[in-house]
Amino acid sequence: MAFYRATVDWTLAEGEDFPNGRYSRGHSVAFEHGPEVPGTASAHVVGNKWAVAGAVDPEQMLVASISACHMLSFLHVARLAGFVAVGYRDAAEGLMEKNAEGRIAVTRVALRPAIAWQGPAPDAAQLDHLHHEAHEACFIANSVKTEIVVE
Repeated sequence: MAFYRATVDWTLAEGEDFPNGRYSRGHSVAFEHGPEVPGTASAHVVGNKWAVAGAVDPEQMLVASISACHMLSFLHVARLAGFVAVGYRDAAEGLMEKNAEGRIAVTRVALRPAIAWQGPAPDAAQLDHLHHEAHEACFIANSVKTEIVVE
């Protein structure tokens, strides 16, 4: 059994327009006892204008990709719901162990987002709903058997 940890950090840059979707999807991905690397949404999803060249995308790293995908989906659904996020930091953790079939797999990823808001913030029920919508929309979550929880 092994644990893997990654931290994903995004901040709205000065001059970007969050409510109209004009913000970089670039973020940082830091690995425990390892390097910090630039991350981004795939240019195939958001186009070259909003993706960051030279950064890793979610398909390249499982724990970080689940965290980043959830974050990017969350920012989108929060914007559509009328909220303005100005910061998002997630200390994600993945657990590798034998699955029900006896194969070694990443069986669980816990997301622990802390979100900074400008203006009204969602209440607890709205926040739960936004995380549910983000989970349902996340391409990576829809692609893996791994249990994904938001703590």
